[in-house]
Amino acid sequence: MVPAVQQELDARPQLRSVLLCGVETQACILQTALDLLDRGLQVHVVVDACTSRSQVDRLVALSRLRQSGAFLSTSEGLIFQLVGDATHPQFKEIQKLVKEPSPDSGLLGLFQDQNPLFR
Repeated sequence: MVPAVQQELDARPQLRSVLLCGVETQACILQTALDLLDRGLQVHVVVDACTSRSQVDRLVALSRLRQSGAFLSTSEGLIFQLVGDATHPQFKEIQKLVKEPSPDSGLLGLFQDQNPLFR
């Protein structure tokens, strides 16, 4: 985990969970998530906001993250989880952000029975 992230975490001892997204899922995201899990934090990886140069590296890293105890979620799912429900004051504005279908991210196979990484 990079020192700047570690300093932020040390400054927030009440923190219980973290959302992760970024590039090189098999390196930066994976290592940071494992460090955060070792600290006892819940880790939510935003799968459609994580990339790798190769799809194989991305999928294997996501599989390892899941096996290690990280929660795999989508950006839309996490947005609505953070908002709570339709009583949120900005619910209508937030809903507009996710109304249009997003392009295929290549992750659907992660959650289908044919993927040997998730059996």
